[in-house]
Formats: sequence, C-alpha cells, structure tokens
Amino acid sequence: MNNPPRISEAESEVMKLLWQKEPLSANEIIEQLKQQMDWSDQTIKTFLNRLLKKEAIRFEKAGRNYLYYPLVSHDEYLKSENKTFLNRVYNGAVGLMCAKFLEEEKLSDADIEQLQQLLEKMKKDEPGV
Repeated sequence: MNNPPRISEAESEVMKLLWQKEPLSANEIIEQLKQQMDWSDQTIKTFLNRLLKKEAIRFEKAGRNYLYYPLVSHDEYLKSENKTFLNRVYNGAVGLMCAKFLEEEKLSDADIEQLQQLLEKMKKDEPGV
C-alpha cells in the first residue's frame, strides 16, 4: 500500500490493539477499549466502521463473530504519520526537525552511537551526496 489511509488519533487506539494481536473479535476490541478509553460500545463500533471504509482494517465473519485484521502495518502507519508531522511542523526540513529534537532531548551514549552508525550508513548508501 503506497499511501496508507489517514488514521485519526482515536482510530489509532483500535489499530494499536490489532497490531498487538490479530485477529480480534468486535467484542474483544470493545471490551479492551471500554476499559482503556472509557468509550461507549457505539463509539467503538463507529471507529471500526470508519477504519473499514478507509480500508485500514478488514473483517471475516466467523460464526456469530466478526474477526478484525489490520490492512495497514504499524510501520506503514508510523512512516505516514512521520511524513505528515514533518511536512506540517517543519515544512519537510528533516535536518531542522532532528536538530530541534536533539537540542531538547538528553541522549545516552548508546543513543548517540546508534545515531552515528545510522548517519554513517546513510552516507555510504547515498553516493555523491
């Protein structure tokens, strides 16, 4: 899927459950979200229907139950959200975004080492840059 559907923050709560374990029945989703989010059954059913219309999830009928599966992977969702955030807040300037985060956050030596390795790998993978 090239462009994953836009998933709202509330809808992402349903997706988080499905990314952790699939399939889940409608009742399992409702029970978990009622506890976690204090939402009504109808609210949760509305989110399931929206996600179905957006083709972010699918379902199979199993007897009297509907079993739900994600069609958008967690990785696809994160990439899409990151891109949206980068464009909305930093006008696409990834360097500026990284600089701002690094100015504000305390990094461990292990974090710094991991970033250095990633940057070195990116340099090697992009000849002529």
